[in-house]
Amino acid sequence: MWIDEIKSELTDHILPFWMKLKDEKYGGFYGYMNYGLQKDETAEKGCILNSRITWFFANAYLRTRQPEALECAMHGYRYLREHCVDAVYGGVYWSTDAYGNPLDTTKHTYNQAFAIYALCAYYEATEDEDALLLAMDLFRLIEARCTDDYGYLEAFTRSFEPESNEKLSENGVMADKTMNTLLHVLEAYTQLYKLTENQGVYDCLVRILDILEHYVYNREKCRQEVFFDREYHSILDLHSYGHDIETAWLVDRTLDILQDDALTERIAPITKTLAYQILQVAFDGHSLANECERGVVNTHRIWWVQAEAVVGFVNAWQRTGDEAFITAAKAQWEFIRDNVSDKRKDSEWFWEVEQDGTPIEGRPIVEPWKCPYHNGRMCFEIMDRLENR
Repeated sequence: MWIDEIKSELTDHILPFWMKLKDEKYGGFYGYMNYGLQKDETAEKGCILNSRITWFFANAYLRTRQPEALECAMHGYRYLREHCVDAVYGGVYWSTDAYGNPLDTTKHTYNQAFAIYALCAYYEATEDEDALLLAMDLFRLIEARCTDDYGYLEAFTRSFEPESNEKLSENGVMADKTMNTLLHVLEAYTQLYKLTENQGVYDCLVRILDILEHYVYNREKCRQEVFFDREYHSILDLHSYGHDIETAWLVDRTLDILQDDALTERIAPITKTLAYQILQVAFDGHSLANECERGVVNTHRIWWVQAEAVVGFVNAWQRTGDEAFITAAKAQWEFIRDNVSDKRKDSEWFWEVEQDGTPIEGRPIVEPWKCPYHNGRMCFEIMDRLENR
């Protein structure tokens, strides 16, 4: 069965690969492996990368109970606390050097969110109260230093003075605010609320959903906008297919945890529309295109977009009963299995392949953005949702 294949992908491929990336000497996980599978032990260590790896191993332990996964989660948590958290100004750096020293001291809201996400998962795996206390500290920091009257600001200096947002801006624009950061603050806060039922976290989640409904979601085009000025005016005609299908299931998960009927009645139609729109305009029967900028479709198949499509389509099938979604999810998994999952020894997933599955050479296997977060989470979600059905 395809569910068994996905479970095997986790236990036999993704988990062993990332276990071998553990830096036993300086802590954390090595930050770079090129397309030729050469590991660079001197490369910078992205704090997002290490947060996501810690999150991955904590969740892997919760599902497999492998002691090695727990040890890797503990290893990642130690690095996060000891090297990524700024003891002077608070918050999490963008990166350290290979030896654990602060390298890029930018403070980004996106980065703080993923640290919260990792800390919540680590708490679930270990019941270490210090991890949850740090997660709450970072939540309070975001709300105190990274917000304005309209929503969430993004890029700051080490001491939290605003600076330009190159790190989350792409496609030739410089965005004050992004859908991507907003989505992952939502994701992190959702997990934090699940564990704490803190009223302040709840109120922030409601605010984020309100921003999504009124400013990010484009009702006319049945999509999210991506890049914004300070007041959430869109600054680029861009449809990010992967983010839309990811948003559909992440927002549904938030609604499930909040259990507010009135809020669900308002927001759930948006997630349903996003899922149907992606199925219709971006899925070709076997895989998902990347994005459409100013009417031009990028047909490359990106590793994380493919993973999110599997989860998003399964979620849409569970909520609508429409068999077209589960058919698409199975086909999407088969494309990943046959083309995106790298069969070379000591590798993991290709970053990017052509529409026909041909690997695009040159993209690294590991770097600050390439991690086991999306593909690992795909495995977790499918196991949780379908393994015992």
